[in-house]
Amino acid sequence: MTTTAQLEQTRFNMIEQQIRPWDVLEPAVLALLSEVKREKFLPAGSQAFAFVDMEAPLPGGQVMLSPKVEARALQDLKIQKHEKVLEIGTGSGYMAALLAASAHSVLSLEILPELATLARNNLRNAGVRNVEVRHADGAEGAAADGPFDVIVLSGSVAAVPEKIKAQLKLGGRLFAIVGQEPMMRSNFITRASDTAFQTTQPWDTVAPRLVNFPEPSKFSF
Repeated sequence: MTTTAQLEQTRFNMIEQQIRPWDVLEPAVLALLSEVKREKFLPAGSQAFAFVDMEAPLPGGQVMLSPKVEARALQDLKIQKHEKVLEIGTGSGYMAALLAASAHSVLSLEILPELATLARNNLRNAGVRNVEVRHADGAEGAAADGPFDVIVLSGSVAAVPEKIKAQLKLGGRLFAIVGQEPMMRSNFITRASDTAFQTTQPWDTVAPRLVNFPEPSKFSF
């Protein structure tokens, strides 16, 4: 039986050995990783994966992104307390909880009904009140609820669709993992004007695909 002290030591080790070496040094982000209990967002049979440097399995063949990827994205987005966030791919609700602690409100879209239910229960049990989990196809975004200050794609895509970028406010930021295995890059896209977007790609990682986002055509010769 794992004691509370052992659990907190494991959490501390995750932060010091996985998160900090990935240049996540913002005190507020590191404090949040201690406060939001990652293991409580995993199904009972998967809680052993909570602090491991890998994706953790979820129902429906889905996964929770690795701790360092979620932490680095959160740090680099620099979310403010007045901002409205759209997350695509709720999973277990853990990233939504991290986003909610930094933002005014979060709308999180999940295509799998069993995960939407899991995430709602996890967020309620964690006392998170400013997240709406909606069972919906995230590939369409949520234009009627936008525009958003921040959009987070909690999974990888071949490219960020224009209709998703169009749901950003002027000055709004979008995070996505873009590319094809084995080479994917973090993309931080800022809306500079009605038609112009600026993109930076500060770090590499690999993540599973989000459902229903378009893939490039494969030509055979």
